[in-house]
Amino acid sequence: MNTSPLAGLKVLDLSRLLPGPYATLVLADLGAQVDRVEEPNGGDPVRHMPPFRDGESALHHGLNRNKRSLTLDLKSPEGRAALRRLVTRYDVLVETFRPGVMERLGLGYDALRAHNPRLIYCAISGYGQTGPDRLRAGHDLNYVARAGVLGYGGAPDAPPAFPGVQMGDIGGSLFALTGVLAALYERERTGVGRFVDISMTDGATAFLHMHLAARLFMGEQGAALRRGEEALNGGLPCYGVYRTQDGRALAVGALEPRFFAGVCEALGHPEWMEDAYASDGGAARVKAELTRLIAERPLAHWTALFADRDVCVEPVLEGDEVLADAQLRARGLFLRSEDTPPGHGPTHLRTPLRLGEVPPRAPPSLGQHSRAILADAGFNHEEIEKLVK
Repeated sequence: MNTSPLAGLKVLDLSRLLPGPYATLVLADLGAQVDRVEEPNGGDPVRHMPPFRDGESALHHGLNRNKRSLTLDLKSPEGRAALRRLVTRYDVLVETFRPGVMERLGLGYDALRAHNPRLIYCAISGYGQTGPDRLRAGHDLNYVARAGVLGYGGAPDAPPAFPGVQMGDIGGSLFALTGVLAALYERERTGVGRFVDISMTDGATAFLHMHLAARLFMGEQGAALRRGEEALNGGLPCYGVYRTQDGRALAVGALEPRFFAGVCEALGHPEWMEDAYASDGGAARVKAELTRLIAERPLAHWTALFADRDVCVEPVLEGDEVLADAQLRARGLFLRSEDTPPGHGPTHLRTPLRLGEVPPRAPPSLGQHSRAILADAGFNHEEIEKLVK
């Protein structure tokens, strides 16, 4: 018996690539039944992205465990009619098409809620369903650029630092999850569903919330955000990343004076505290001296020095080092399917929420569950075979 928090919740996932599938992965890990709807000719492009293991995409494996797959041609009248019948049996629909695509297919929120007034329809797009750029093409890098996040990281006299991870995509996923769960709670009171409009660019601005909110509050009295010159983006010596002798990096997050005092003491320079937070150039001088000192020894030396000191200093892990991290392993972030023998088969990366345990099942092959999903929705044998063909 599924006793997970979202047991009994049924999700129809029309999304592709990363933002939607990650959101529905979290729902699946929380016990929801997630049924993917993919186009028959290839399905989600993630299925065909390298690297591959035994013919399976590692990216597809990482995003689609505990889900089922149905293929439907939504460009055909039969496929669209089938989807309208399907939504009557589902609580949530997630899609990541450009605004207007589902409406042109006759499958937009207004059309589908006529068949299921309780449906929660979540649309994730780059710039949202409204505004002058709603139809503009983009990827994660574009969204964080427009949100101001990209321009905030890096040295003041250098180009912005490339984030390296999909902040807009995952940010959009998390706000999609929040919106869906809030709409489900609302539906318990009202009995009706809701349209949830998620912009990945909007979601990316959340990473600058403290900074932008402060700027808005200060108005004309405040200064514009500056790359590499603020307290949390490299302007203070107590909060930054430093190069070590062996080309590695050390993350010093000792923002509060009591923490940075411990750092200075460990390094034999308690006098640095006098200028560490000064705005007259003193902080810059301390940062330059700290930079030179850290560069004199390898990362292992600094890791050992700060290992038992409560001062917010950590090594910057690279490559596979994160997979061996004792804290992450103790938290159980890396797990195998129940039927996978030790040392065989791929390992799954657990999503962060731990509210009940859903044993990981292998991701579905394209259309693997088409007949079962259609049968669950009340299609008879002849209808199913006609659609499959």
